[in-house]
This record gives sequence, C-alpha cells and structure tokens, in this order.
Amino acid sequence: MQIFDTLASTGHEQVLFCQDPGAGYRAILAIHSTVLGPAIGGTRVLRYADEAQALDDALRLSAGMTYKNALAGMPAGGGKAVILLGDAPPDREALFRAHGRFIERLGGTFITGEDVGTSPADMEFIRRETRHVKGLPDGMGDPSPWTARGVFQAMRAAAHWRWGSADLAGKRVALQGCGHVGAPLARALSEAGARLVVADVDAARAEVVARETGAEVTTPASIARVSADIFAPCALGAVLDDASIPDLQVEVVVGAANNQLRAPRHADALAARGILYIPDYMANAGGVLSGGVDLFDWPRSEMQRRVDGIHDTVLAILESAVSEGILPSVAADRIAERRIEEGRQRRSAPPAGALNAPSGGAG
Repeated sequence: MQIFDTLASTGHEQVLFCQDPGAGYRAILAIHSTVLGPAIGGTRVLRYADEAQALDDALRLSAGMTYKNALAGMPAGGGKAVILLGDAPPDREALFRAHGRFIERLGGTFITGEDVGTSPADMEFIRRETRHVKGLPDGMGDPSPWTARGVFQAMRAAAHWRWGSADLAGKRVALQGCGHVGAPLARALSEAGARLVVADVDAARAEVVARETGAEVTTPASIARVSADIFAPCALGAVLDDASIPDLQVEVVVGAANNQLRAPRHADALAARGILYIPDYMANAGGVLSGGVDLFDWPRSEMQRRVDGIHDTVLAILESAVSEGILPSVAADRIAERRIEEGRQRRSAPPAGALNAPSGGAG
C-alpha cells in the first residue's frame, strides 16, 4: 500500500501509528478533517485480521465521521481511532491510559468517545491522561441510546416516505446486532408496535432482546435474507455487498452500523432493486449529537431536539434526491461537502479589515 497515495485519495489530514508495548497498545489514529472544528470520533477496539484491515477501517470510519458531523450541523470535523487487540486479553486501564497519552499529544485536534468494544469506564481511563474525551459516566455517558433514538427517527421518516405514514406499528423489522445500539432500538420498535426478527453473533444477547420485545431470533448468517419491511444493520459495517444485496427481501434499509455499503456502487445496486437506502451517517448521528452537551454546552433539550430532528433531515434529503434525480446517498454527500467547503472558505478568508490594513514598514 502506498500510504501517501492513499491519503491523497481519501483526503485525510493526518494518520498516526501509535504503540506502547508495555501496555499492549497498538493503535491507528486517523484525522480526516478539521475544517469545521476538532476531529471528533470514537475509539474502536477490535481483533483485526491484519494491520491493513485496521488501517482501512480507520480511514473509512474517520471519513464517515467528517460527513456525519457536517450533515448534523456540528462544529466539528471527523476522526477515528482503532486499537488492535492482540491474542491476550489486555489490561484495560493500561491500554486506555496509553491511548489517552497519545490523544493528549494532539492538543485537542482529536476528541474521542465510545465505539465498538469500548465503554464509559474505558473513557474514564482515557480521561486520566487527557481531557479530550467525551461519553464519560459523569457527563452524557453512553451515547448509544441516543444513536438508537436517531435511527428510530430515521426509520419513521423512511416509513413515511415509502408507505405514507411514519407509524411503524405492524412493520416487520430484521435487526442485525443486539448490542449497545441494537438493543435500545429494538425496545423502541417494540413499543411502537413493530414486529421484530433479531440476530447477533452473541446468541445470548439476541435471546435477551427477544425476551424483552417478543422478537423472533434467527442466525447472523440468515438475518439479511429474512422477509421483512425493513432491514436494520446495527453491527459492523460492509454488510451490503454483491453477495447480500440480491438476497434482501425488504423495501427499506436503515440502521446504525457505520459504513454499511461495501463500496459506494452498492447504493446503486440497492436502488436498482427498488430498495430505499437511508445513508448510515445520516441515520446514526444521534450519538455524536449527544456529545454536544459535553463538548459545546448544549442544553439537553437542544440536543434532544437535534436528535429527533434526524426525522426531518432524512425527509429533506429524500426530497432533494428526487428533485435532483440522484440517490439519497449522493444528496447527503453533496450537502455535507458543501458545508465543508463553506468552512474551508471561511477559514482561508483574511480577517475582517486585513485587506485595508496599512502595510507598515521599516521607516
């Protein structure tokens, strides 16, 4: 892999490879953009097949955060951290304190929070080394319920667009992933009267959700083939690809997972099958919006208003896509890119009065 050619193609500002052998710490910190503000993005902890896969994940996720934050109207850019798990279980305090020390060296360029494989307790370890962390137990805490709330609102908007009503009662939803986001989303759907089919790689988690919501349980291998109204990917990304899309038996795809498309062309493949796809970074912005309370001193009422506003944002983008004759994913990208470009122009503009300032000189 030619690293600088890759960064030129993705538009990343900075990528750091960090290690602390004593803490069992190996990580990649990817800062995609700081045009609109500090790069905000979670820390993901996974056991990757190899380092190239970890780098690809960091690059894709951090770019997605730039678009998510821009579309959500956040004064923030996008970044992501991935910590590569080894074979032995880590000492989590040592691991995350090492992570915090590297984040501190960036001086506020990158602010992190929870993601797959992390918790508010892990964020507390990071805080012992840096203040550039959110999602703490004494703040907003776990952002996952707010992510779920935003996905629920996006689902209501998609239902309104496809079936003429935002009411999800009686709709059959195939939910992939019953973790921190999938479980509260399942509860919200059940309360709304939806019928659920759920799956998780941890069968016990799926059974817990089934007991709480009356859901049917199926296997992770079959969830994408379930006949339903809505498919909700809420686990890891890249689940919509050449193999899975032909097997889908749904009319709508909307979920919480990041980077659900294996490649951008898979949005076209979904459209060709008549499946309405709500771009993931539009639907799952509730978690990052919840960070506005800790980061920007938003009142909780303002944060909640913005999370619930995902419903109207989805409808507006769907309307824009129709009027311009483009896919919703393209419409969302264009809005985010326009906001980023406006931010770039503001940042490069000379200070007010600078053009008329006297030139001075050595007299």
